[in-house]
Amino acid sequence: MSMIDPTARIEDGAVIGEGTSIGPYCIIGPDVVIGANCKLIAHVHITAQTTIGDGCTIYPFASLGTPPQSLSYRGELTRLQIGQGCTIREQVTMNAGTVAGGGITRVGDRGYFMNCSHVGHDCQVGNDVIFATSATLGGHCEIGDFVFIGGLSAVHQFTRIGSQVMVGGVCGVRGDVIPFGLVNGQYASLEGLNIVGMKRRKFTRERLATVRSFYQKLFHGPGIFSERLAAVQPLAPEDPAIAEILTFIAEAKHRALCLPDGDGNGN
Repeated sequence: MSMIDPTARIEDGAVIGEGTSIGPYCIIGPDVVIGANCKLIAHVHITAQTTIGDGCTIYPFASLGTPPQSLSYRGELTRLQIGQGCTIREQVTMNAGTVAGGGITRVGDRGYFMNCSHVGHDCQVGNDVIFATSATLGGHCEIGDFVFIGGLSAVHQFTRIGSQVMVGGVCGVRGDVIPFGLVNGQYASLEGLNIVGMKRRKFTRERLATVRSFYQKLFHGPGIFSERLAAVQPLAPEDPAIAEILTFIAEAKHRALCLPDGDGNGN
């Protein structure tokens, strides 16, 4: 049985899952679907065609499915999809998609979004991510699984961040970040591999050594970057992480690659 505070406003057409509790002064739009066993603590606003998976907890003053912050938006009814088991803290904002961007913003399972973090329109966010306080995504970003984005960091629109990346605090991320990368600095640069995260994902010492060797050859070997990239292509079968990094680089779309300081040969 769902529990709905009498001060909450639930529009006709909204679907509320079994066991979900909706606290004081929440506002739920007519096209919203909320899964089972969710908890909306108080003052939560959900609109557009927003779908929220089972077992999510949403804290006061979060605003989900609000119109995209895009000058191309003309009032179309677009979508926000949030997976299961997410924790969405105070004043988090997640915008619905735009027609030009496919009409949907997607957020995966088990994400932890700290207060004031933001997911822009048409972003595709993976599973098990952590966004620290005020971490911000511009529109159309692609974020892999197990990514950590530090507090007050912002990711430029159309930027891709590969799986298991760690972004430090107060970073401006303007380029695509390879899977397993570690980036830091005011204008984020690649500092190395996210070794702590890789260990948490059960990388063995042998695998770490293999991927580290590949990383050194690609980013710190002799010659320009394009030459080094061509030279390391045969290393893809040595480890799935190497193959993933090379595939990520090959699939570049809009942004240049985030590189270590001092290497301007990324294009």
